[in-house]
Amino acid sequence: MPIALDAMGGDHAPDEIVAGAVHAVREHGIPILLVGAPRPLMEALSRHDALTEIPIIRAEEALAMDEGALASLRRPRSSIAVACHLVRRGDASAVVSAGSTAGIVATGKLRLRSQPGVLRPAITVALPTRPTPTVLLDAGANAEVKPEMLVQFAHLGAAYAETVLETAEPKIGLLTIGSEPEKGNKLVKRAHELLSAAPGLNFTGNVEGHDLLTGAVDVIVTDGFTGNVALKTMEGSVRYTFTELRETINESRTARLGGLLQKKRIKELNQRLDPEVHGGAVLLGLNGTVVIAHGSAQARGVSAACVLAATLARQGVVARIGERLTAGHRPHRLW
Repeated sequence: MPIALDAMGGDHAPDEIVAGAVHAVREHGIPILLVGAPRPLMEALSRHDALTEIPIIRAEEALAMDEGALASLRRPRSSIAVACHLVRRGDASAVVSAGSTAGIVATGKLRLRSQPGVLRPAITVALPTRPTPTVLLDAGANAEVKPEMLVQFAHLGAAYAETVLETAEPKIGLLTIGSEPEKGNKLVKRAHELLSAAPGLNFTGNVEGHDLLTGAVDVIVTDGFTGNVALKTMEGSVRYTFTELRETINESRTARLGGLLQKKRIKELNQRLDPEVHGGAVLLGLNGTVVIAHGSAQARGVSAACVLAATLARQGVVARIGERLTAGHRPHRLW
């Protein structure tokens, strides 16, 4: 089935969204449904000579990038809402949007509903560690959580690692301020106790911020506030490092020669650490696959998000999460 692409969400919508859709169709063979206002979408498609390649699904409204969760109620016919409805009724296999994260999360929860047993969906990202990516969640959907929710996030992350990354018995780490079990606030301490006793989880203990890119564990669990700060700090650090590297290479003839000799390796490293290459984040725990592309995503990032969504749908990550929860790994009762 096709991917429902919110063509009106993102800083560069709809032109870059449409360009990404055309690339996904032509280069990767992924069928796409563009959801949004027909007139600008037809104009954008015509510039790529793709009017007959990608269908358009009308949506009366669009969520602005600065709109929050309440916009999902104020705009029931928004492009992201229509995209979710297509998945819910079985006309699309996944949703992709570069729109407001808060709006996407709220609309996804409202339109697709949580999977049975799921307390809160979580935004999940794959960090570019070696030899396999490290799964980080929650990266922004839930600023405040209960300890029991962190246990469930661990199950969501484990299902993702097993299904998408093909990691057997993924190692789970809890992000906090020290490796010792007693380090952290009340939330983290209680979550550590629950994770240690939780069946079906290979919990290895606490991890710290400097462990994000070391590959020490396969899944890192935290609340959405901490996870979002950690993720954006890491992305900012990567951008800063490459800026400094470029300036250093241009400082002298010798440095430029060295940079030229290492051009291929530097390009490969930049490609591996570029967030757009990886397609964005996944909202796990809903009755459908939702991929959240970067708000500033351009054609390449949109295409990568569509590839990621198609992969997730094909590999059945939603069903895998359901299997984990029905196999006796349901969360503890909330306080």
